[in-house]
Amino acid sequence: MKKHEFNAMVTRETESLRMYALRFTRNSEDANDLVQDTMLKAITYYDKFKAGTNLKGWLYTIMKNTFINNYRRNTKANSVITQTDEISSSNLFFSSTKNKGENIFVMDDIQDALTNLQEDYYRPFSMYFEGYKYHEIADHLEIPIGTVKTRIHVARKSLKKTLKSYGVKVDAVAITLDY
Repeated sequence: MKKHEFNAMVTRETESLRMYALRFTRNSEDANDLVQDTMLKAITYYDKFKAGTNLKGWLYTIMKNTFINNYRRNTKANSVITQTDEISSSNLFFSSTKNKGENIFVMDDIQDALTNLQEDYYRPFSMYFEGYKYHEIADHLEIPIGTVKTRIHVARKSLKKTLKSYGVKVDAVAITLDY
């Protein structure tokens, strides 16, 4: 099957994809974005589609996985940032008793440690930390999935070694990086 034929088949499924996306997002703009992401991934990876199989099912699977990955990425980002204008007394107490200057030094050291990673290790590690799955990183970098896992592991070890002077704080960073 030629790419333009495949593109036409995918385009014909746009309306059913939009209806399916609305079930996930419950918002028409978010649904349109999800459809667009799904179609982009489908067209990008059209060579992975096997002719004669269920195109609509394949597209729905891409959409479902894209929605889940985006949801996880957003959840991770929102758990770090306070989304409300009012700060509870417990959060106010916590933030008022911590020395923010120390945090700046810690973040600078973490940034330096990341910068000093070799590109072969930094790229898969940063993608994984941003929420990408192992197979997505492997596809993007065009390397085997085992290599991706090894490079992420080596990057973590290097960061722990570089940041060991922070003791307990590095363990907390490692815990957040492990998921």
